[in-house]
Amino acid sequence: MPEQARRPGRGRQAEAARNDQRVLDAAREVVAELGSDAPVSAIAERAGVGMGSLYRRYGSKDDLLRRLCTLAMEQSIDAAEAALAATDAWAGLAGYVQAAVARGTGALAPLAGTIETTPEMWEISRRGRALLEQLVARAKRDGVLRADVTVLDIAWLIEFFGRPGPAPAGTEDQVIRQRLLAIALDGLRRAGAGPLPGRPPSRRHYEQRWKPATAAD
Repeated sequence: MPEQARRPGRGRQAEAARNDQRVLDAAREVVAELGSDAPVSAIAERAGVGMGSLYRRYGSKDDLLRRLCTLAMEQSIDAAEAALAATDAWAGLAGYVQAAVARGTGALAPLAGTIETTPEMWEISRRGRALLEQLVARAKRDGVLRADVTVLDIAWLIEFFGRPGPAPAGTEDQVIRQRLLAIALDGLRRAGAGPLPGRPPSRRHYEQRWKPATAAD
C-alpha cells in the first residue's frame, strides 16, 4: 500500500521534470532565434506548456534565463571532464569543442549584459574555464595544438559556431556546420601553422559583456 501511494508522486515528479526540460529546450531555441528580447509567451508556446506552469517553475524570465545559462555551463564542465579523461589530448580537446557546438551553447551569447549574473554563475564559469585551461595546456604539452592559441580563442570559437543554436539532426545544415567546424579545428593544429593576426582576446573583454552597464569594473 505505501508503495502504491508513492507512485502518483513519482509520476508527477517525472512529468514536472519532462515539462522543465521542454521549457529549457524551447528557451534555448527561442533565444537563438529572437535574442534576449524573446518573449516568455513564445517560450511557453514552443514548449507546449501554459504560462502559469512556466511561472510556477521560474518566478521570472530572468530566473529562467539564468537557469538556462547555469545548465549550459554545467554541461560544459561535464564535457571538459570527459575530454580530460580521454587518453589522446587532441581527441579530447576537439571532442569538447564539437560537443559544445552541437549543444548550441553560443546561442546564449546574446544574453550577455541583459540579465543579472549571480556569484554562483561566476563560480561555475571559473570552474569551466579552469578545466578548459587544462585541456589547452595538455594539448600544447603534447605538441598537437599551436602554441599561440589561447583558452579564450577556443571559447570564442565555440560561441561563434554555436550562435545559431543546435542544428537539427540529419539535416544539411548540420552537415555544413560539422564540415566548417572540422576546417576550423584543423586550423588549431600545430603542424604547418602560420602566425595568427592581432593580439589574443583578453579575459576582461570576454567577461565584461556579462556585467550590467552600471556595474563597476
